[in-house]
Formats: sequence, C-alpha cells, structure tokens
Amino acid sequence: MERHTIEPRPGWQQTVEAQGLIYPLTRYPDDSLRPYWDESAYYSFTLPEVEALEEVVEELHGMCLAAAAHIVEHDRFTDLGIDDPRLAGLITEAWQRRDELPSLYGRFDLHYDGTGPAKMLEYNADTPTSLIEAAGPQWFWMEERFPGADQWNSLHERLVEAWRRQAKLLPPGAPLHFAHSAGDELGEDLMTVAYLEETAQQAGLETVAISMEEIGWDRLAGRFVDQRLKFIRSCFKLYPWEWLATDRFGPHVLDTLDNGGGTGTTLWIEPAWKMLLSNKALLAILWELYPGHPNLLPAYLDGPRALADTAGYVAKPLLGREGAGVTVHRAGAEPVVRDEPCCYQELAPLPDFDGNHVVLGAWVVEDEAAGLGIRESAGLITDEYARFLPHVIL
Repeated sequence: MERHTIEPRPGWQQTVEAQGLIYPLTRYPDDSLRPYWDESAYYSFTLPEVEALEEVVEELHGMCLAAAAHIVEHDRFTDLGIDDPRLAGLITEAWQRRDELPSLYGRFDLHYDGTGPAKMLEYNADTPTSLIEAAGPQWFWMEERFPGADQWNSLHERLVEAWRRQAKLLPPGAPLHFAHSAGDELGEDLMTVAYLEETAQQAGLETVAISMEEIGWDRLAGRFVDQRLKFIRSCFKLYPWEWLATDRFGPHVLDTLDNGGGTGTTLWIEPAWKMLLSNKALLAILWELYPGHPNLLPAYLDGPRALADTAGYVAKPLLGREGAGVTVHRAGAEPVVRDEPCCYQELAPLPDFDGNHVVLGAWVVEDEAAGLGIRESAGLITDEYARFLPHVIL
C-alpha cells in the first residue's frame, strides 16, 4: 500500500459530476470550498494485498453475523440501547426470517497501512454512503489514468446481480420505492439512493423515487402511500432504523412492518435486523466473542478499563454517522465514562501518509467483499470533511 501524488485531470470536476458525483466540492463552516473528490493523489496496492483484505472482510462479516445471532439468542438488546420490547421482538423476527428479506450491502471501516493486519474500526450495514464514488468515478478514473490496470471494485455488477437475485423476495406486482431524506443538504444521500435505484432498474425492477418527507399515511387503509397515493409495498430507505422506528410515524412503521412470512404491509430495505450490525455495541460483543482476534480491537461497553493506561481509547456513541460525537483519549489521561451509552475501543491512530490520515472503506454486497473506497482526513477522526481518493492495483 503506497500513496502517490499525481496531477489531476483537466476538467476533473465536470468529469466526475457527469458520472454522478454531484458534490466533488463542498464547504467548510466558514463557507470556503474544500475538495471531497481528490485525485491529486491515489493509493496503490498489490494483488496479494487486496486478496488478503478480501478474505479479512468476508471473515469479519461472518463474525458479525455470528455476533448478531448471539445478541438475539441471549436477549442482549439493552446493550445496544434498544429498550423497547416490541422493537426488539420485531428485530428478532426479522433475524429469524432473514432468508425471506432482501438485504443489500454494508461498509466496513478498516485501519490498515500495508504492514500489519487490518483492524475493524466499525461496520455500517444500514445506511452506508460514499458508495457512488467508489463504484463509478474511481473506476473511470483508473481506466483513463492507468489503462489495463485493475481495481478492487466489482460494486456495480454485484449490486445489479443482488437486486436480480433478490427480486423474488419483493412483493409481486408493486414497484420498489427508493427514499432519501430531503434534509440532506449536501446531496450525498440523494445521489446514493439515485445510484442504487439505477442498479435496481438495470436488474429489471420497476422503481419509484420519493423523499422520506413525502411518504404519507392513509388513515382509512392503515398503510403508507407515495405522492400519487399508491400503497408503498416495499421501500429502500437511506434513513437510519433508529429514526424510522422512533419518529412521528414510528408506531405505524412497527404496526405495518413486513418481516416476511406474509406479515405486515410495508417491506423496508435494509431490514430491521441490520440494526444489530450498525450499532457500535457490536464492537464490544465481537471482542467478547473473539478475544484477541488479529483483525479486532479491544472494545468494552462499561468503560475504557485498562485501555486508559495502555494504548488509549476512542469513545464512540452507539449510534451516529460521520464521526459525530467520537472523542479520542490518549494513554495516561484521566479515564472518562460518558453519560450517554458508548463503546470504548482501543485507540488505533489512523495511518499517516504524508500528514494524511487514511481509513479504508471495504464494501460487502450480500455476503461477499465487493470493493474499496478510501477516505483521508486531517485529524484522527474521519468526519464530514474527509476527502475521497481513488486507488489502483499495480
């Protein structure tokens, strides 16, 4: 794994915008422009490195599924901050019927610098973003800058094939709705959902685009409806389950949830059991089940324990995106147990390449490793100001 600088292509901004990445430049709080898509540098890997990372990702995915089974079997929902028995029951039902429910993708965030084993930082298997740039623009960048080279990237083909395989799990005779939140000012959620809708269309599915705010409730029928007052039988949502289950229409979501087996009237994708994999408590449960595993970092729910004196630790809220609420605590500092439920994970400072802190986003489609996206940040937390860089296998 190496970082290389390179001259950006002339007209790169217009090029990646035409490929679907409508936010290549965004803004800092002071309104100054910053690059999100950054092709002034790139990362290279060897084929053996990528093959080894693929094996790690698929092993970690299998371990996460085993941890989800453990949570359900041992009723450990309160460790995840899930205190509503009804919601826990629906998650359990969804897990038990997972073979009947469509489930598409997820993204592991990995600590890796090319010299030691990759370490799992977290897993977002409910609402992962940075997908479109990983699937499309970086592939086209490679074809233009390194003709004949390769990339860890089969995302598009695998997504299309996943929809094609799982079409039989969707309600027959009804379109699949694709929903994002209109509150996303950047446009990332909108374009991620639009891209996933495109892959579903290429798989032969009929689709309808909608925002979460446009979804209505038909009181007489007791069902969700779209802008044309048509029943919503199935919906892919880039909207976290913890919001979906608790906002104004949350009771209706739970009342009408299609969890397979002919129950309910609305099927949501990702399914409710994905809440088990997108909660930071998963990190502590994994360490409990697989202590000392080379691809895991020590993690606990009751406090930093010895990490405060040894390696230091990172406190992560159980739920959150883009590094929100994450705090870094160096070794020897006075340990802090936060008021809100957190996971306390061993501090593994992100690899530093020429002053850039890098995290690997390794994608899983269905149960298989499918691609890589790389983000860089100025600090140790990969936040909303991170940059996306392409990669190539040389």
